[in-house]
Amino acid sequence: MKMRPVFAPARLRPASPAPSRWFSALALCALLFMSGCTAYSRAVREGDEKTSQRKWMEAEAAYQRALAADPGSSEVTVKLRAMRKGWSQEVYSDAERAHTTGNLPQAQALLVRALELDSENEPARALLTQTLEARVAVAQQALQEERLQEARAEFDAVLSVAPEHPVARKGVDAVQVAWAKRWFKTAQQLEEGGKLGNALLGYLRADQERVGATAARERAEAVRQKLRDEVAYLVVTPPVVDKAESPDVAQRLAGGRLAAMLPKQVPIRVVTEAPESTVGLQLNVVLERVLPLKAVEQSQRTQRYLAGNRSVPNPRRKQFEEKLLQTERTLEEVERKQTGVLREYLRHQAELSTMRQAAERCRERERQVCLEAIQECGKAASELDKPGQVPDECNPAECARGACKQEESLLVQSATAVKTLELGLQVALEKSESQRREVQRGRDAVFREPITVEEPMYSDFVFDVELHRLTVKATVTSVLRDLTAPQAVPAPVTQDYDVTHEDLSHKGYDRYGVLADPVQLRDELELRVEVGDKAMEDLSKKVRERFDIYRQKRVEDARRGMVRPGAEDVVETAVRVLLLTADAPPADILQPLAQARGLQRPESLFGK
Repeated sequence: MKMRPVFAPARLRPASPAPSRWFSALALCALLFMSGCTAYSRAVREGDEKTSQRKWMEAEAAYQRALAADPGSSEVTVKLRAMRKGWSQEVYSDAERAHTTGNLPQAQALLVRALELDSENEPARALLTQTLEARVAVAQQALQEERLQEARAEFDAVLSVAPEHPVARKGVDAVQVAWAKRWFKTAQQLEEGGKLGNALLGYLRADQERVGATAARERAEAVRQKLRDEVAYLVVTPPVVDKAESPDVAQRLAGGRLAAMLPKQVPIRVVTEAPESTVGLQLNVVLERVLPLKAVEQSQRTQRYLAGNRSVPNPRRKQFEEKLLQTERTLEEVERKQTGVLREYLRHQAELSTMRQAAERCRERERQVCLEAIQECGKAASELDKPGQVPDECNPAECARGACKQEESLLVQSATAVKTLELGLQVALEKSESQRREVQRGRDAVFREPITVEEPMYSDFVFDVELHRLTVKATVTSVLRDLTAPQAVPAPVTQDYDVTHEDLSHKGYDRYGVLADPVQLRDELELRVEVGDKAMEDLSKKVRERFDIYRQKRVEDARRGMVRPGAEDVVETAVRVLLLTADAPPADILQPLAQARGLQRPESLFGK
């Protein structure tokens, strides 16, 4: 039987990775394309179905998803435009029905939506124009019937769609004028009834509704002035009693100077006489004495000047020497450690040589024993009569005793230790060499630095000076008496006010850099005027403190009524309190009051 040769299948070569990657990318793109087409077709099919069912919002959402999958699809764009046209026609039909029933706001909203869906819907545009005109007519009718809020709402609705509508804009102006006149008339009635606070807010509201439509601004200023006169805090200042016979200082304590130092925002009036039962206080001022004092004090001062130069040890050289000494000591320590490492390395090197010799002698003994065993085995084999037999002397164990295992392990351990010490010795040598270079750099730095340096030498020059001091002291007695409690006997307060000016004088010594400084004291008349102003400033501070106590009580009364800020009596009290606190009006009173009366700018209450 003839045997057929059996061939083993050849090992296939691995395919190149580039074509496999190309096929994988192609498959991935195809998969993405198929999934995109699937989402696209599904969205288009859903959009067509919802359009046929006249479910416009769902159809629009489906077409939008289709455009997200394929933004360049003209088919979906056309279908979306056609769907929106149909949707616009349906909204237009609803708008026609609303317009027919007279529901103009709903018709306007629907028509705006129809034009948003289809800007080419001309019937919707024409009906929107008719609706706007109808709303303008309704607003004008409401304006004629004095229904101003309704008229303003209609005009604003028209302007929200057509901002440039001329009739609506004129209508808004007319509504503002009507509101201004109504508020002005109401304010006039309140003013005639003696409710000046409410009248002021009415005039302000009329002015804010339409500036210039009425004389509200002028009337508001007049009413504001009346209110300020009513709530004015009077400060009665009789003539100053000048016991010191110093008219220049007494003049600075007059009532006119006090009025100039008080704040202008709040109604504080400085007068010479006041009617009875008036809120305020009386300020009596007595100038007891004015005493000028001059004094001269002798003292000494020093002026440091450059006397020359001197040689001193160089501090930088000392620093370099200390650094060099530290570096040398570090080098000694490094060399000591290096010596220890070298000694240990040499000792282990000697031990390694000893171990190597012992291992070689042990190997030699084992070789000799093995050779002797082989010779005896050959001799015994030659003496045997029967071939093929192995004598007892031929024992392989004689050549494989392993008697040198201990010497071999000790040799390996010693060689490893020597290798480790050799690496440590190399590191120590490199460190020592680096430290030697540092020492050499330190020596070079010390040798380059000079031993001594020149430094300036200063000396002090003592010279005499004179301190001239001029002091003007004024003694003022003030009495503050409350006008609403005349029976109370206030205690007079006597206080000293002084103003001092000092100046130094000395001769000049040009050699030492001291320039002559003559006396330049201020004139005594200037200091007398200044001490009078200082006393008046203190008196004005006391007046303001009394005024703050008075108006704080009024503020607390007004806050208790803020639970109903729109009430007329509360408004009267609050307006007067706000005029008293015009420099810092409390927000918890101003804001509720402005909201209750519809003021857009609450600061106009103070004429700002």
